Amino acid sequence: MCYDISFSTTIELITDYLPEIIIDPQISIDFNSLDHVLAQQYAKYPIILFEDGQYKLKEFEWGIIAGYMDTPEKIKKYRNSMCNVRSEKILDKKSYWYRIRRQRCLVPMTGNYEHREIKGWKNKVPYHIRIDGRKMFCIPALYNYAPVPDLETGEAIGTFAPLTRGANNVMMQIHNSGDNLFRMPLFLPNKEMELKWLQSTLSDQDMADIMDYELPSEALEYWPVFTIRSPKPRPDEKRKIDPWNWENLPPLGDDGTTEKQLILL
Repeated sequence: MCYDISFSTTIELITDYLPEIIIDPQISIDFNSLDHVLAQQYAKYPIILFEDGQYKLKEFEWGIIAGYMDTPEKIKKYRNSMCNVRSEKILDKKSYWYRIRRQRCLVPMTGNYEHREIKGWKNKVPYHIRIDGRKMFCIPALYNYAPVPDLETGEAIGTFAPLTRGANNVMMQIHNSGDNLFRMPLFLPNKEMELKWLQSTLSDQDMADIMDYELPSEALEYWPVFTIRSPKPRPDEKRKIDPWNWENLPPLGDDGTTEKQLILL
């Protein structure tokens, strides 16, 4: 699934992406801390909305708090399962996601992380993945305002969850184990398709067309990193997103896919 992402840049990259965007003055995110963001920490993160005819950058918490989570106990019990949206469920009328399918937003990021299981290896190998040639891209997401207001401010808490889909060939070989294996974020090919997700006039069929898109494997760039969730510092003191040379690491699969390696100059 998509539980670990990065925004390893500055807010200026978002304003370059959308010069007309209005930035919420309440945003307090330290962009220097976003090399790694973990879903289940319910961290505050910048998301893009289209409201009142304007693009807006707001600070929401990762992990949907649904309308039925109207007590702290229910939030604690159910929120952990609401950090991702399986795109296949959004147009299922029996699904909660169908009820909020018009509450659409975008999650800006520079990449995500996944673990790869390798036969004979004790530990999984962590990878950083991004769309090749794009400094920043956006993942379609849904949002909701929590029914229980923030205890300190009394305001409604904005929450979000990015969409996932079945993995392409490369992501199947990286995200190849666990309860949600063979999944990947709903990567889209360009800014135009990403912004289409925010259109208020989007029909269910339009949504289905976007959600059916599978980014080709060759459009991804990926490399192994030292660690994702461990607080253990890197021996070389570089950033979490920087490549790490795992000795005797076997290439992905045997199907002819060529692994792209990031070369640091």
